[in-house]
Amino acid sequence: MVVIFWISLFVVFYNYIGYGILLYLLVKGKNFFASRETPASTAIEPAVTLVIAAYNEAGFIAAKIRNTFELDYPQDKLELICITDGSTDQTPDILRNYPRVKLLHEVQRNGKTAALNRAMQHVTTPLVIFCDANTLLNREAIRNIVKHYADETVGGVAGEKKIIRSDNENTAGAGEGIYWKYESFLKRLDADWYTVVGAAGELFSIRTALFQPVEKEVILDDFIISLRINERGYRIAYAPDAYAMETPSSDIREEHKRKVRISAGGFQAIVKLKALLNIFRYPKLSFQYISHRVLRWTLSPLSLLLLLLTNIILVQETAAWWWYGCLVAQLLFYIAAFTGFVLAEKQIKNRLFQIPFYFLFMNIAVYQGFFRYLKGNQSAAWEKSKRR
Repeated sequence: MVVIFWISLFVVFYNYIGYGILLYLLVKGKNFFASRETPASTAIEPAVTLVIAAYNEAGFIAAKIRNTFELDYPQDKLELICITDGSTDQTPDILRNYPRVKLLHEVQRNGKTAALNRAMQHVTTPLVIFCDANTLLNREAIRNIVKHYADETVGGVAGEKKIIRSDNENTAGAGEGIYWKYESFLKRLDADWYTVVGAAGELFSIRTALFQPVEKEVILDDFIISLRINERGYRIAYAPDAYAMETPSSDIREEHKRKVRISAGGFQAIVKLKALLNIFRYPKLSFQYISHRVLRWTLSPLSLLLLLLTNIILVQETAAWWWYGCLVAQLLFYIAAFTGFVLAEKQIKNRLFQIPFYFLFMNIAVYQGFFRYLKGNQSAAWEKSKRR
């Protein structure tokens, strides 16, 4: 029980705190021994295609197109493709009012992965940028992405996801915002050490020649696409100055639905990307992939449960004050998380309880996603989340 307790504690600590500390130290060491010469910046303006996947976005798609037209990039070098397969509202009709936009629409809904596969058949530019229809990009986003391709080792570029916060933001939105700030910090370290591990679908780019059609049942298309490019020896760079802004989930139930789907997709991805678990074949990449992603979807949620169960058993078997103290600390954490849940249900914000609640909330979603993956009832067709 003692061994299981300490191993579980180590896994949780390493996955959520220790990996970031270790990566920070590795980056500092790398920079210390690196050349002090600053590489000359190379301004490039290659032809780019922006692919926007939209499903029933009639209420927002016009604002999205206006935002796209305002991007700081030569119009003759920026092609726009909107794919609206399966949409049953006015999204395709609205897009037909914009001659500059190439509209791809089929009545049948086969999911986002199938839609992106079909859209890629129409891309002729050397670079492609994928972007969600419910996001707004900063004006310099495309320039800040393409500049990374001056490095031939870069096969893709991950943009930044930002949650638009407001005074009346709900607890789900606050927790999501905190989570993405932490993820952005880790992405920066990942990229400085070697590569971003899995791009976010809100905004990411790849070299068109490196695209491989993705199986239609894939749930996390962005994650699979970017890591398969890593498998081929290319890095995924990070562009924090290219960001996609979106509002948070409308409430905690919508965020829960999204997290469970991502977790199911995570287990599917681990199986499909099993070659990346071979640290002897991909030393740097496997280290980052396992530490940042695999542990979060597998051992970390299990370790949380084992940490509590072994602690209860150890308290019953010994009178040592240490085990009592650990159990009290764990119980206080779960009480704080439950309090955060109650406040979230009542749409009351309190930062003290948001963090433990969202942390536990994510890990519970992993269990649910795991069982959904085992049952095979998680559809690859993306569901439009209700957002504020």
